[in-house]
Amino acid sequence: MKQTIFQYTFIIISLFLCNSIVAQNVDLLPISTTGQIIKHKYYNLSYSPQNKQAEWVFYLLTKANSSGGVKRKNNFRPDPLVSTGSASLDDYKNSGYDKGHLCPAGDMSFDSQAMSETFYLSNMSPQFPSFNRGIWKKLEDLVRKWAIDEDSLYIVTGPIFINNRGSIGPNKVTIPGFYYKVIYDPTGNKKMIGFIIPNEKGSSKVLSDYTISVDSIEKVTKIDFFHNLPDSLKLRLERGIDLKLWQF
Repeated sequence: MKQTIFQYTFIIISLFLCNSIVAQNVDLLPISTTGQIIKHKYYNLSYSPQNKQAEWVFYLLTKANSSGGVKRKNNFRPDPLVSTGSASLDDYKNSGYDKGHLCPAGDMSFDSQAMSETFYLSNMSPQFPSFNRGIWKKLEDLVRKWAIDEDSLYIVTGPIFINNRGSIGPNKVTIPGFYYKVIYDPTGNKKMIGFIIPNEKGSSKVLSDYTISVDSIEKVTKIDFFHNLPDSLKLRLERGIDLKLWQF
């Protein structure tokens, strides 16, 4: 009898956890303007065939996953799940641009498959080297720090195709003019913050100079983030930013 009760309890807990994982990876997904959502095990993306890169990537970053020990192997490769074909290594070869991660490799160092998935070329976007290794890296490092401080964060990252800088390679991969990052902290009192940073060489500004409301990012990108949140909560969180709630 005790074993039956234990087994029943285990099944209930397992179903609850599975439903929680589904909610984390599906219910909070942004709207796709392209209709081509690619679901990898550890992050999801909406792919833009026209621009040969994701319009957004979405994933959950937790305190436990923020400081893993898996080393990056730089195994850049096409994404087999993109039915229309992703960018190729030839597109970036001698282009002068970095293969800039949208879902950072550093956020997926807790698992070898998670790390490997970040090197799909659908997760790359052409970035100036000094941008990718400078202000963009600083933002990625800051978000990992926040995940450790806050326990769990939902993150959406992508390019903004305004004032583009042309394209690279035979597949004509668009060089975006800007990038955005949206962070939602579902813990405690709940909060959101957004960033828009120009894809340009170097920057002497501090990260807080690039903060912007999530509502403003939605207007520029035409993407509805976290659309399944209750309207009252979504409206409160997306309209403004209280920088005092975020430790820069």
